[in-house]
Amino acid sequence: MLFERIRRTLANPALYAAFARLVGGPRSVETLVREHIRPQPGFKVLDIGCGPAEILAHLGEVDYTGFDLSAEYIEAGRARYGSRARLFCQRVTRDVLPHEPCFDLVMAIGVLHHLTDGEARDLFELARGVLKPGGRLVTLDGCYVEGQSRIARFLLSRDRGEYVRTEEAYRQLAQGTFPDPRLRLRHDLLRIPFTHLVMECERRP
Repeated sequence: MLFERIRRTLANPALYAAFARLVGGPRSVETLVREHIRPQPGFKVLDIGCGPAEILAHLGEVDYTGFDLSAEYIEAGRARYGSRARLFCQRVTRDVLPHEPCFDLVMAIGVLHHLTDGEARDLFELARGVLKPGGRLVTLDGCYVEGQSRIARFLLSRDRGEYVRTEEAYRQLAQGTFPDPRLRLRHDLLRIPFTHLVMECERRP
């Protein structure tokens, strides 16, 4: 019951941002951006499941497009960023994106563990279809690993996403579209015990 109330509370953009600052703070986002996302000025970025687009504040001068199903999150992002970001409250599908590959980066931060295997494969296919050659998809999700702390495993089991996976399960999903994904387990992004898996998937020419 407690965790159900927490899940409902996190649907509020302001409370979600406050919670994120409490458990991770800007340092965790800065680490993710610096070490894994690595944006360059002028990059065209597609953010799938962008939430209120908090990460945009850390990306520099990029051309940013975000999609999320939460009207509250999208409105919060529009209020903060105005014309600096194109934010859409709808499901991202191939027919609402440019027909030609045009994105340097696609991000799906905290998304895969909300998707079934079939939906996750569709996301990988969509990302590959809109990435320029050499462009990358970057994902971040909670992950089960051998020997992780009981607290981390308990928190993962209470996550809002129903499809938290093992490292190998995430790898196999990615490899159906991106043959050589780069995976890194991280235990240091939050102030609480938690295991994340970062995947970087490059579209080969």
